[in-house]
Amino acid sequence: MTTEGEHPQTTAPPAGSAKLALAGRLSWGLADQAASSMSNFAVGIYVARSLGVTAFGVFSLAWVTYGVVLNVSRGLATDPLVVRFSGVSTASWRAAVARSSGTALGLGAALGAACLVVGLGVGGRVGPAFACLGVVLPGLLLQDAWRFAFFAAGTGRKAFVNDVVWGVALVPAMVVAARVGSVAAFVLAWGGSAAVAAVYGCFQSGIRPHMTGAREWLRTHRDLGNRYLVENVSNSGASQLRAYGLGAIVGVGAVGVIRGAELLLGPFLAVLMGLSLVTVAEAARVLRRAPHRLGAFCLLLGGGQAAAALLWGGALLLVPDRLGEFVLGGVWSAASELVVPVTLGVAGAGLGTGAAAGLRALGAARRSLRSQLFASVCYVIGGLGGAAVAGTVGSAWGVAAATVSGSAVWWLHLRSALRERHQNPIPEVRTP
Repeated sequence: MTTEGEHPQTTAPPAGSAKLALAGRLSWGLADQAASSMSNFAVGIYVARSLGVTAFGVFSLAWVTYGVVLNVSRGLATDPLVVRFSGVSTASWRAAVARSSGTALGLGAALGAACLVVGLGVGGRVGPAFACLGVVLPGLLLQDAWRFAFFAAGTGRKAFVNDVVWGVALVPAMVVAARVGSVAAFVLAWGGSAAVAAVYGCFQSGIRPHMTGAREWLRTHRDLGNRYLVENVSNSGASQLRAYGLGAIVGVGAVGVIRGAELLLGPFLAVLMGLSLVTVAEAARVLRRAPHRLGAFCLLLGGGQAAAALLWGGALLLVPDRLGEFVLGGVWSAASELVVPVTLGVAGAGLGTGAAAGLRALGAARRSLRSQLFASVCYVIGGLGGAAVAGTVGSAWGVAAATVSGSAVWWLHLRSALRERHQNPIPEVRTP
């Protein structure tokens, strides 16, 4: 598929060098996700141990809200960048990144202002955390935009370095937050350190975000951006609805328990959250160079993640209580009961992300949107229905069943999309 700003490759590289290049990019992707995983895991553990179950539940509400905003930014700003500007000329990539990162920064400022107003209006325990989240959202979204940009260019090493900078900045920030001892302080420490990495990303890329180009970016890529926006928000919005609903049905402490169980699967959840950094760009390259291999690539990707999640979850069942309490403190006792359903849910999600990467590489935004909407509806129904029937444990099992069902739908849509492409192999040429 040829798109605006894209220069199709006319000569394929030798098979050996192509495989080495792919291995190199995936290796940096894994390294970057490892850095992101360790940072997210460390933040969650540190906050859980410092604040206790209820306050950790408040922090978790701010976290899932950030997830919604992050997915708004990805859908409008960076997902179209990865699909349409992976492996293009440097000049096209730089121009696109300037507008894409400017769009992410502008969204962070606008949505951050809204979050600040809501937080100041709500007050109580939750309000200050949301107000502080609004302050740090621009830096959080810009840092994420640089990661997408670097992987689109095939320079995952820079994304890894940027995440390491964030991790290093987190250390003193978290120490200061622990001395203050409030949820708001931890939110500021987490987001403020991301802003440090976001500024560093400007020096890494040599690109200044162009907020004035946001309108042009949104207009040019609205065919993908609007659908990816709905798709992404339905995904993260479902998590947020489940969190708020679980807090209302069972209590805010239950949100902290679920988050604690998810932290135990942290390495795989972090990979899933940032999966499109690597896999969509690589799937797009596979589609250009060897389209007949796309299905196998997606199956290997999704199956590998599902198997790894199951192995990790099995290992968690062997963790002694003393070690678990050392890691999660008072959250461990309740969180450890959810290891099996949470593991199954993560494994199902991992399997589905392979199909999702294939659909995005194909530009099949309608099929991708339908799959995500179905999965999100199942997630909310399973999570809240299970909570109403059997509390926190029921919610975990309901989400596990919903995730596996959603994964099956993703794969059915990918199979149909691949069949359509095989029947109509001539790509549509897009014009500006």
